[in-house]
Amino acid sequence: MQISKEYTQIIDIPVSYVNIPLDKSISKERPENLKLRIQDKGFAIWYYQIFRPEVELDLGKASTQNGALVYNFEANRESLEDQVNIDFERARFIKDNLFIDFQPKKEKKVKLNPRINLSYAVGYSANEEVELSPDSIKVSGPEGIIDTLQSLNTVYLKINNIKSNVSGSVKVDTSNLGMLSFYTTEVAYSQEVEKFTEGSVTVPVEIKNLPENTNISIFPKEVLVYFQVNLRQYEMVEAENFRVVCDFNDIDKGDDFIIASIVKSPSFVRNLRLNERKIQFVIKR
Repeated sequence: MQISKEYTQIIDIPVSYVNIPLDKSISKERPENLKLRIQDKGFAIWYYQIFRPEVELDLGKASTQNGALVYNFEANRESLEDQVNIDFERARFIKDNLFIDFQPKKEKKVKLNPRINLSYAVGYSANEEVELSPDSIKVSGPEGIIDTLQSLNTVYLKINNIKSNVSGSVKVDTSNLGMLSFYTTEVAYSQEVEKFTEGSVTVPVEIKNLPENTNISIFPKEVLVYFQVNLRQYEMVEAENFRVVCDFNDIDKGDDFIIASIVKSPSFVRNLRLNERKIQFVIKR
């Protein structure tokens, strides 16, 4: 081929596909090359044959027809010219349209679980769990996979020495889920952080499941319940809000103590503990 002489020739242009609609799964049987009839000097034809510039087809600009995505070359002429520097006055694709078969994907909203490890500075904590916004995302994919997908995680995130409200963004963990399409891959997280203090109240020990006509003497009769609470709600904590109970049915032969448990407490206190869990007892005959 003489580089200065003009020729008409059909050449193959490699093609890739972008912006595939998230609700569609396109067939694996799709063209890898587009045939282009070009009329140009030998040098230009030689260039395309050697360097084979790739064309990206934006399937977001395709229409749908009878179960296929239809990409019209003339409608997207400007984009194609910019990509491969082709003068379409001297070149034409063999076909006016490219048809790519697709299967509809099944869609589902899936709950997100935050894998966010928050470590607070001394004296600080939070009453509520970390919030995600949105707390679920839309996912599409093959029906057999979508139907078994119950939840997704965020990627792992750790924040240390927290002394104030936290917020930011975190990625959705999409590893090993390449067969799925995600409408959102990043969500916001937030949590209100407050100054906490420790307090204690004195609570009587109760015995449950005590048989009739059985007298029991316990020591101590009262225990201290330690708790953490934010400063705003400290004055709301009262001993009457707590119950400490021992279950008579837990006593084994030979035991001389029962284990006490906190069975009632305000919803806004945390890190509960007793100064004494082993309650000594004597059964009086």
